[in-house]
Amino acid sequence: MPFMHQLTICAACSLLLLACSSGSEKAKTVVPAATPVPAEFSRYWYAGQAELSRYQLQQNRYDDIHPGEAVLVFVTEDFLPTKQVKMEGGKTNETATSVLKMNQMRRFTTGIYDYSINTSVFTPVAANQFPHTFKVATSVQDWCGQTYTQLNLRRNQYQLEAHSYFQQEADQMDSLEVVVLEDELWTRLRLDPKTLPLGQLHIVPGTVASRLRHQPLRVETASAELVPYRGAVFKPAQAGAALQAYTLTYPDTKRTLTIVFEQAFPYLIAGWEDTYNGQMHFGNQTYGSAKPLTTRAIRTTTLKSDYWQRHTRADSVLRRELGATGFGN
Repeated sequence: MPFMHQLTICAACSLLLLACSSGSEKAKTVVPAATPVPAEFSRYWYAGQAELSRYQLQQNRYDDIHPGEAVLVFVTEDFLPTKQVKMEGGKTNETATSVLKMNQMRRFTTGIYDYSINTSVFTPVAANQFPHTFKVATSVQDWCGQTYTQLNLRRNQYQLEAHSYFQQEADQMDSLEVVVLEDELWTRLRLDPKTLPLGQLHIVPGTVASRLRHQPLRVETASAELVPYRGAVFKPAQAGAALQAYTLTYPDTKRTLTIVFEQAFPYLIAGWEDTYNGQMHFGNQTYGSAKPLTTRAIRTTTLKSDYWQRHTRADSVLRRELGATGFGN
């Protein structure tokens, strides 16, 4: 059945201001008739607004924990599967399909200088027609330089393109087997937690963790479990709501990622923990400690907004409401 019309003109989200240009064109999203869409899903995700959540961040970097903040932006938009871009109107031979997009932004300081990290994930809503995430892109900026990683689903494989200012990484082109992507787990659980993979699985690790550890992206083995969350660190948006904890364990790299989210729709993410050591390998040299440290992000605020139209100085009141004030807590 056809979805309602959606706003489709939205420029790339700024890491610093969470603002983008507005537009007036609309495009009609087309999904297969066999895809049932619950009414609550349509009301929440097709109301012309994005979901914005701010997190207090403690980031593992350089054998230390650094304060910062993270923002998760979830929004549906029309996507062209072949061109691998958002549909913005005009003439095209492609039929658009609806995706749930996540932009995950992290900002934190390391001593005198700072980091800005942005990951974008594009996962189809119509999983019966498009069972795999279309695209993942991650950029990392710090005072030393910047890196960029992109995965595109083309010709039954993930095409990898990576660029770095580090000599040992430089420019890379490769292809990876189509398996689960760690980065898509965030959008998968928002669409339907029952689709999360469990047990032993082949997976491509997260692009951010791989970049920060200077490990090449490759298919690895991990184990996954989903259990009720019994801890006290993460809280639901409404007191008493049940939380679930999805945990990935990588035995080879000794890394563990846990995403905690609300059991009931719309499955708000309460936070996450990512534990790994700071060792980095360049050629024959090894840097950093083997002591594991934990990145932790705890949700502080969530609001719904058509943020791409809220870019005037007067709209900064929404930023204050979200609590996204910059670095630190």
